[in-house]
Amino acid sequence: MNYATIKWADVANGPGVRVSLFVSGCTHRCPGCFNEEAWDFGYGRPFTGEEEERILDALAPEYIKGLSLLGGEPFEPDNQRSLLPFLRRVKERFPDKEIWCYSGYTLDGALWRDSRARCECTDEMLSLLDVLVDGPFVEAEKDLNLRFRGSANQRILNVPASIKAHAPVLWDGETTIQPITV
Repeated sequence: MNYATIKWADVANGPGVRVSLFVSGCTHRCPGCFNEEAWDFGYGRPFTGEEEERILDALAPEYIKGLSLLGGEPFEPDNQRSLLPFLRRVKERFPDKEIWCYSGYTLDGALWRDSRARCECTDEMLSLLDVLVDGPFVEAEKDLNLRFRGSANQRILNVPASIKAHAPVLWDGETTIQPITV
């Protein structure tokens, strides 16, 4: 997997100060996408063990609230296969840090149903997330006043509560970290 960029002190993609990893590769190709160059799976740099370690080190300070995954598309199957082992390491080392993920796929659509996005990694990757911002960017619904999302159709979901309810549960703006049993 390649990545487009890493933001080491991001305050736009989740609450608090976060480390944000922008992966490369996206087949959605949403008109008006803010990160069009990351549609290309070959864009950017290889996501190596060295980059993983740099992110883990950057997550260590107490003032860092968590990790955000953006793209491109983190739930492209090839990206899931690269991200899953890394997310396991993040959760093992920092169980109290939130992991947010932005996806053009919807939880109750392509991520929970048979689709090109689902693969052997999808369920476990979801189980490691605290919040999922789901749905494609829709330029006609763009609203710069929305918190942590680009268009009004996108939802901010509490993933552990959604898994437990077997239905999407909106994030309430509070800390969502809790044990998950899947």
